[in-house]
Parts: sequence; C-alpha cells; structure tokens
Amino acid sequence: MRISKGFTLIEMLVVMSVLALLLTIALPQYFGSLGKSKDVALQENLRILRVVIDQFHADKGRFPATLQELVDEKYLRAIPVDPVTQSSASWILTPARNRDDSGVEDVRSGAPGSSQDGVAYGSM
Repeated sequence: MRISKGFTLIEMLVVMSVLALLLTIALPQYFGSLGKSKDVALQENLRILRVVIDQFHADKGRFPATLQELVDEKYLRAIPVDPVTQSSASWILTPARNRDDSGVEDVRSGAPGSSQDGVAYGSM
C-alpha cells in the first residue's frame, strides 16, 4: 500500500477553477467600489473648496484670485487633489459672475468623462 504525498492534477485544477470563479465575482465589485469612492471624494473636495471660497468672500469682501491664495491666507492647508485626475492643478476655476467682483467664485473638476452615476465630472 502506497501513501501519496501531495495533490493530484485533478485536485489542483478544481481548486484553481474555484479560485478563478471567486475572483470573477469579487473583482468587478472591488473596482466598482474604487470608482464610487473617487466620486465621493471628489464631491467632498468640491464641497470643501466651495465653502472655503464663500468664507474667504465673507471675510475679505472679495473672491480669491487663485486657489493658492486660499492656502497663503491659511483657509486651506493645501489645495485638495482631484481624486479622478490625481492632480491639484486640474481644477477648473469659474470667475465671479458679478462685474464688480473678480477672482474665483466657483470650482469644478477638470477630469474627463463621467461619474458612476453618469454625471459629467465637469458639471459637478
């Protein structure tokens, strides 16, 4: 009577096919959640930037000339990174609508494409 040590080829193929099946189920959900988390982080960064711009306007009576001015005046520690483009230089700055004001009144994402919900990043 011979006692074998190790696995047969059939056992290895069964284990590999079960692992492959589990990965095909788990990976799409994982990558979907990564995309959704970037969308949520982008919305939060935009909200923070807009609140800080409003606070700056309320304090100084004018809009900041650039986002860097918000950092220089200690309203922000650093310009937030757009999580989609992975850059803090890709923000689209909207100038003040009122002719008497100048500076940055609003900010939008410069990322191409749209979010998981189908909303264009530039319109957020």
